[in-house]
Amino acid sequence: MNLRMIIETILANGYIILLFFTVAILYSSVGFGGGSSYLAIFALTGVVFTQIRATALLCNIVVVFGNVFLFYQQKKIDFKKISPLVLTSIPLAYLGGFIEISKQFFFILLGITLLFAAITMWISKRIISSEEKVKKQSLIKNASFGGIIGFISGMVGIGGGIFLAPLLHLTNWDTPKKIAATASFFILVNSVAGLLGQYSNPDFYIDWNLTSILLITVFIGGQIGSRLSNTYFTPIQLKKATAILIAFVSVRILIKYLF
Repeated sequence: MNLRMIIETILANGYIILLFFTVAILYSSVGFGGGSSYLAIFALTGVVFTQIRATALLCNIVVVFGNVFLFYQQKKIDFKKISPLVLTSIPLAYLGGFIEISKQFFFILLGITLLFAAITMWISKRIISSEEKVKKQSLIKNASFGGIIGFISGMVGIGGGIFLAPLLHLTNWDTPKKIAATASFFILVNSVAGLLGQYSNPDFYIDWNLTSILLITVFIGGQIGSRLSNTYFTPIQLKKATAILIAFVSVRILIKYLF
């Protein structure tokens, strides 16, 4: 891609690039990748739906990789405890990404996913676990949660953190910091698995002109956000701020493709 093409792509998609940059900063500051918001942004644009999932997953990978590295250095990732979640989620995320779905089904599933995400964001203040209430978890339950979330995530094009984190808080799975670390790692491995599943599909397509610019954009934003940590943004502020927008987008999508 030459300089002229880069400039033309930036000028034509400036608002998308700016929105992705903002989302990357906000979400990485609290340990998430921003996949649901990337999809919400794409849903309001004319981007071809067949590449929406792949681009969102690539952006997820770029953003959360830095978070996972920082959490690993802080020794917040308990691989033994996480393993039941990811060992079932990885193959099912791959399968979900591989499955070819129609445009209408994709947007209906996306609308439902975004609506669920908006609701969990809005009520998130009520589902933050405390340090003292950590409970021992069932391996079967963890494997089931991981598998179901992984499959849906692969189909939609998100990492699954937006589903996993509230669930872990509700079940007092661990401390808030370790749940954030677990969600980041979960998002990373599921995004990779879902992307590989899509790549294995003969109909895989992605516009690298725009995607490469978005990847650079979210990488910079993710690095800024991961270093801001919770200094300027809290999970509650972030989720409240984006819940209304995502709910609005989800309702628009559902009305368009259901009626």
